[in-house]
Amino acid sequence: MIRLLALVPGLVMAACSTAPERSAEMVYGDMAEVIRVEPLYQPVQVARPVNRCWTEQVVDTPTWQPHVGATLAGGVVGGLIGSRLGRGRGRTPLTVAGTLAGAAIGNRLSRPAYAAPATALRDVRRCTTSSQYEQRQQVVGYRVDYRYAGQTFTTQTLRHPGRYIRMRVQVDPVGGG
Repeated sequence: MIRLLALVPGLVMAACSTAPERSAEMVYGDMAEVIRVEPLYQPVQVARPVNRCWTEQVVDTPTWQPHVGATLAGGVVGGLIGSRLGRGRGRTPLTVAGTLAGAAIGNRLSRPAYAAPATALRDVRRCTTSSQYEQRQQVVGYRVDYRYAGQTFTTQTLRHPGRYIRMRVQVDPVGGG
């Protein structure tokens, strides 16, 4: 046990001698006064949508819309007539045939007797959208001149720094040791 205690100071000394040397370097933050800020530009292409519209004359063809009421009424009347004429098992086929024939006749009678000629013209406005590209200058950063400890320095930043710029100051003694 005593031999073990005698080894402890030697082990501590060995551990201390292999520890890395403490750096004399010191880092801290400070502020410097901004003297001048100059924006840095880069050319970019920007797409701008452009609408182009014109007027065309088109032939206006009249369209006929069937009258549903006349078609239904014709189908009902035809179905009634078909069911009255049919006897026994023939009643259902005659009712169906009468309904179809009556609907067709009602539809046909609902059409206009005279259709206007398809020579009328009307104006139609048509538009299309396309992209027009423009060359523009885009700010990509700032060249900043600042004064610290009586000297003037220059750096580049992504954002405008304002009146003061934050700095990281590093002090490292020369020839120290």
